[in-house]
Parts: sequence; C-alpha cells; structure tokens
Amino acid sequence: MNANHHESSGLSRTQQITLRGPAELADALPFVLGFHPTDSVVLVALHGEHGRFGGRVRLGIPRSPREWASTADHLAECLVEGGARTGSRPDGIVVFLCQDPEPGETGRRVMERLRPFAQRLRTACGALDIPVYEALCITDGLYFSYCCPDQRCCPPDGTPLALSGTSVMAAAATYAGVQVRGSLRDMEARLKPRGGPGDEEQRAALDAAAASIVPRILEGAEAQGREEVREATLRLAREILRRFVNPKSPSGPGGRPGAVGAPSTTRPVRPLVPGRAVDATTTAADDAADDALITTDEAAALVIGLQDRVTRDRAAEWMEGWEGTAALRLWRVLARRCVTPYQEHAAAPLTLAGWTAWSTGDEPTARVALGLALDADPEYVFARLLHQACNEGLNPESLRSCLRSERDARAASEQKDPSPSRRVRMRAARRPGTPLTLKKPGRQTGGTGRRATAGVRPGGPATGRPGSGTPRHGGQRGSRSGR
Repeated sequence: MNANHHESSGLSRTQQITLRGPAELADALPFVLGFHPTDSVVLVALHGEHGRFGGRVRLGIPRSPREWASTADHLAECLVEGGARTGSRPDGIVVFLCQDPEPGETGRRVMERLRPFAQRLRTACGALDIPVYEALCITDGLYFSYCCPDQRCCPPDGTPLALSGTSVMAAAATYAGVQVRGSLRDMEARLKPRGGPGDEEQRAALDAAAASIVPRILEGAEAQGREEVREATLRLAREILRRFVNPKSPSGPGGRPGAVGAPSTTRPVRPLVPGRAVDATTTAADDAADDALITTDEAAALVIGLQDRVTRDRAAEWMEGWEGTAALRLWRVLARRCVTPYQEHAAAPLTLAGWTAWSTGDEPTARVALGLALDADPEYVFARLLHQACNEGLNPESLRSCLRSERDARAASEQKDPSPSRRVRMRAARRPGTPLTLKKPGRQTGGTGRRATAGVRPGGPATGRPGSGTPRHGGQRGSRSGR
C-alpha cells in the first residue's frame, strides 16, 4: 500500500441539497466521489454551521491492522492540510469505511472487524481538534453507524441502503448531471491485465519489442535510431486513434483485427447517464471491442516505445475533442496489455489515461488511473505531478495552454526551416528541463516538499489532428529516474 495515493478536491457547488441522517450520507457517497468506493476509507470535510461538504480523501483499506494507526494519522493530516492550503480548514469530518464481506462473512462481522480502524480515525481527527460527526461502515448492501447509539435508526444488524435512483441525492445528481462510473473495482479492472491464454502471446511480443526497441531508445540523445523509434511509435499511435474512429481503416497485418476488409468489432462509445451507475457488462464489451482492434505486436511496440519520455510527452497532446476520446481508449488498451513481468511499464499508458481523463473533465477516472500509475511505479514523476494537481483542484487548462504553445512553436519552426540541423540548433536555445508549471489562476502552486522535478514538461505537445511534425530532440532517456 502506498499511503500517498489519496484523493482530495472540492465538490461541485452547482447543486445544493440537505442530507439528514446516516442513511442519506451513505447514499450520497458514490455521488460525492463519482464511483462506488469498494474496499476504501473515505474522509469528507464539513465546513460551516450547516456542515457544507468540502474536500475529501480516499485510500484503500490497509490489509494489516498494524498499518491502521499510521494510515489514520496520514489521512487526517492530508485532509486538514489540504483544506488549510485553500484557506478553508474543516470544522468537522465524516468517515466512511467501505468493504465487501469475505466468503462466509456477514456485514455485521465486517463492521466489527473494522471498528478499531474507525476509532483510530476518530482519535486522529480529534488530535487535530476536528470532530468526527459521523463514522459509517458500508458493506453487503447495508450501512452501520459507529457514532449513533439509537437502535431505532441504526440497528446493530445494519440498515439497508436506499434503492438505486430513489434518494434525494440521486434526484439532485440527475438534475445536476453528476455521473457515477460504477464501482472502484470495475474502474480499476478496465486498466489492468485480465489474465488468460492471451497473456503468453502478449508477453512474447513484449519480449521481442523490448529486445528490438530498447537498445535504440537508450542510444545518445541525438541518435538517429532513437528518433526513428519516436516517429514510428507516434505514427502507429495516430493510426490506431483513427482506427477507433473508423474501424475499417487500414491497419494491422492482413487478416487480423483491424486489417483492411476485416469486420468491424468496435461499438459506439455509450454516453454516461446522469445519476446512474455505469454497467460493468457494457464497459467490458466496449473494452473487448477496443482490444480486438490492436494486435499484440502493435500493443507491444507502443508500450515499449512510450517508455521514452519525449515520446510519451508528445502523445500527451491528444487531450481533447475526438482525439481525447480515442486516446483514452488506446491508453486503457495498452495498460491492459502490460502483463507480467511488464507491470511497471504500465505507468506510462496509465499516466496518459489519467491526464486525458482529467483534461476532458473526468476527474474520478483520472484519479483512479493516476493512482494505479503510482502503484506501478511510485517514482513516476509525471504521474505524481498530475495526481497532486488533480487532487488540489487545479485547472488543467493551464497545462493544455502550454502544450498548445509548444505544438504551435514546433509547427512554425518546421515550416520555417525543416532541416534537422536547424531544428537541433533552435531547440538547443531552450534550456533542457525547463518546466511547465501547473498553477491556479493568479497564484503559484507553491512548494510541495517533493523533488526538484516539480514542473511538468510534456516534451512538446498539444492537440490538433494527430500529429504533424517531428519530435523534440535532446529529451532525456526514458529511464525510471528521468520521468
């Protein structure tokens, strides 16, 4: 468990409703987060006399009770310090513990097993002079209160949750356009290898691609082989983006999915219905259709090629419009193809998935994808920066503007003098590693205590039609420390 993978942000203020009692609090949680938080501890800040919802933090429940004390202290500090940075220290906190029963375990048993953790969370918040107004355990379709002693409203065997779509929160969410994207488990499943007989074929393709591509990536900064790998990777990625839009377009080897004349296996992307959870069967069918459009060799070439930082940063320019929609599908496919022992390679496509989701307004998906990227590689700098920026409620438009500016400058440079030597001289004028910073309007993000890499420098990028132009020269190698 990495206790840094918390989530926090302010809630939407487009709609105001009043929640009364534990039942309505329990029903509101999926709408607050944007998904059902399976196997999670969630803390929500309350502000003012009427207990207005503020920021929140979420983390997977540690498996070992020995970690509960440190986790409770960390979560309480994160929530309080996050509010202090925005000038709004919480006046109270609501705690949620969400976990499904193990085989043969009852909901009440889950509640009792987690009671010491709930108590430790309450004392951790109390140590910061912030009271916990309610602590709920949600499990097996029931909720239990750790704070309410009245058995008439909170019986010891639990109270059934409201039927989906029947509560005041569900009605308000539908009116406000709030979308629930299914359970956290379902969201993570869309970004993880599924296992099965196809894994061995994908593993062999990754082995072959690594043996062919990695030596060329690791050559000198200006090596021709490395530039060729970047161009080939981006060209293939652009082709697949168009393939998602038009599945009959030319692509993979003859006769395989995506080849000319091959039957279309794609399905239209189904819009999210406000106030209704996404159906896991539907999303699984859509993901399977996307998987069928990319061969194992293509996926392997893209996964290995994206380990180069400059290539990955150029791919980040597909961040909005039709490109953003198609790119998110592509990054999901690539993350699912990172089978054992290539799990760490998933950090690149997962980070791109998180960035694209955040850029297109899907913050719940962004946080899940970036959290998984940090699980794959805790030192992946781009994921850490984006995760922090998303959690602090920064506006992604500041980064999008930087990416558009670099794209436009690159295009202008290529039109003026397309010769390779000219491009190298012009780019050398910009000090390598100069960061593009994420900031809120009118203020800097401030120090975070992280390493000196606290800037984001997607190495050239923006969003028009998929990629014109040549990639930036002189980027750092796609090593673990250089990301």
